[in-house]
Amino acid sequence: MLAFTNADEKTSPTIIGAGCKLTGNIKTDHSVQIHGHVIGDIDAETVVIGRGGIVEGKISTSNLFLHGTLDGPATVDIANVFSHAKMTGTLSYKTLNITSNTGLECKLAKRKDKKDE
Repeated sequence: MLAFTNADEKTSPTIIGAGCKLTGNIKTDHSVQIHGHVIGDIDAETVVIGRGGIVEGKISTSNLFLHGTLDGPATVDIANVFSHAKMTGTLSYKTLNITSNTGLECKLAKRKDKKDE
């Protein structure tokens, strides 16, 4: 059984399922879950790249949960990088959480809060 949202629901996630390939940009005020392959930029409140998910493009988000592969830069507030994650590019973050990861080949750039400047 599939669950569908209706016009009254304003917080439904965008999901790119396993086996799906999308070429183009995604922009939303809510969450995006990538389990397939996206070639394009993603701008969302929360981005989850699942294990097996691939993003080739730039990510801008408050919360990144990286289990899969990101080939491109990311500007985030909070980055959560998990054990099977792979990333190239520059990860610009305010808070970084890494759990036993060996697949990062990216540049890390800590951003300051405006109040710290």
